[in-house]
Amino acid sequence: MSKCEQCIVREFSSLKALSKNELVHLSDCKTSHIIKKGEVIFEEGENVNGIYCIKDGVCKLTKLSPNGKDHIIKLVTKGELLGQRSMISEEPVNLSAVALEDMEVCFIPKSEVMGFFDKNNQFSMNVMKTICGDLKDADDQMVNLAQKTVKERLAETLLYLHDTFGKNEDNTLKIQLSRDELASMIGTATESCIRLLSDFKKLGLIELTGKKILLKDISKLKKLAE
Repeated sequence: MSKCEQCIVREFSSLKALSKNELVHLSDCKTSHIIKKGEVIFEEGENVNGIYCIKDGVCKLTKLSPNGKDHIIKLVTKGELLGQRSMISEEPVNLSAVALEDMEVCFIPKSEVMGFFDKNNQFSMNVMKTICGDLKDADDQMVNLAQKTVKERLAETLLYLHDTFGKNEDNTLKIQLSRDELASMIGTATESCIRLLSDFKKLGLIELTGKKILLKDISKLKKLAE
């Protein structure tokens, strides 16, 4: 595991505001973990007492509904931090984090992070900006669920997966979600999601091979997502 001051992913998170000495101190107190695909990083309601920095891999953040079904709130990738809001609010985490692929993460204890928070104004400002960004995303997601059709949300989500996480060598989406997971992201039943994917295929918008999805007509998908 590399030292924090040598780790490039810190440039994508609030940690970029820390000085070299602060990063050296961070390296001494962090613990590094390998998380296998499907494993839980933390569960909703858990007291995490620190933050996780994602060095590699992607995880899903989910919320358990009253009927016992998990809803995917967000996908999080390398360079991002998990647990900032609950650390500052001193509350248990309100979402669960589950690895979508093998991951490498570093855990930084709350006591160490809050020390930086008190002494480094730019770091604390970065954390607040991140939390505000998450709130804005939540607002946008709520509006989309209320105003966009399921078909529009599916097109938008497929484009998001393409633009954010890229493609495999065969041009299929790099992030492979199950039909349940995809349905959860767009806020519909799994059966409806499967039917819409089939419709998209018939229209020539996508190609399906098992869980793999290839976007064939991005311009039409963009028009559909508007």
